[in-house]
Amino acid sequence: MSTSEEDQVGVRKERAAETQAALKEAARQVFAERGFLATKVTDITRAAGRSTGSFYEHFSSKDELLDALAADMGGQARDEILARPGDDAGRPGGHPFHDLTDAAQLRDHVAVAWHAFRDHLPVMVARFQQSVVEQPGTGQFWQGLTADTASLREHLEDLRAAGRGLPGDPTLVAAAMGGMMSMLGYSVLAAGPERPAYTDDEVIDTITALLLNGLAGNGSAGNDSAGRTVTRAPRED
Repeated sequence: MSTSEEDQVGVRKERAAETQAALKEAARQVFAERGFLATKVTDITRAAGRSTGSFYEHFSSKDELLDALAADMGGQARDEILARPGDDAGRPGGHPFHDLTDAAQLRDHVAVAWHAFRDHLPVMVARFQQSVVEQPGTGQFWQGLTADTASLREHLEDLRAAGRGLPGDPTLVAAAMGGMMSMLGYSVLAAGPERPAYTDDEVIDTITALLLNGLAGNGSAGNDSAGRTVTRAPRED
């Protein structure tokens, strides 16, 4: 390939990336203004200043575009979590070990998730609206929840491998934690003028305390490193 042809390929890739970014930003804006269900593809392309044809060069539907936005939100949160200090004896080539039974480390995870919900509120609201029309029996909501909490599940698997007791299977525990946080985030952050007067720190501290008691606390059942159910004795403070 000649230098001229390489330059042309580079220009096309750059323009494609610009179009995709414009469509994503327009979708966030239109979802916030109209809601996901009322938004049409043409609403997004009009706001982005792009043709309808260019939309379908990047996404097959507004659902696929929303999935891409959700992946961006999750990727941002995951990158922030992986940037946090941890034990270098984590998975080879993977994430560092984070002890989610440690209050400070657990709070870091909760804070990253909460801030992601806040910063990507139109996307989170659109995901909930999308789930309203999901047909029963498809399993899409569960699949999305487990995908969104994959990083959390990995940290819980590390805990169990280190011999820490968990309330249940890491996939289920991660999904329960993520489901609770996302529903609370939707309820609080999307409340508009009726939003309860809790600060972000109050919410984060409350979720952290609730989850910490469930993961490390008092007389609860959990699983040992072999997956057997065990009961931990209450701690004496």
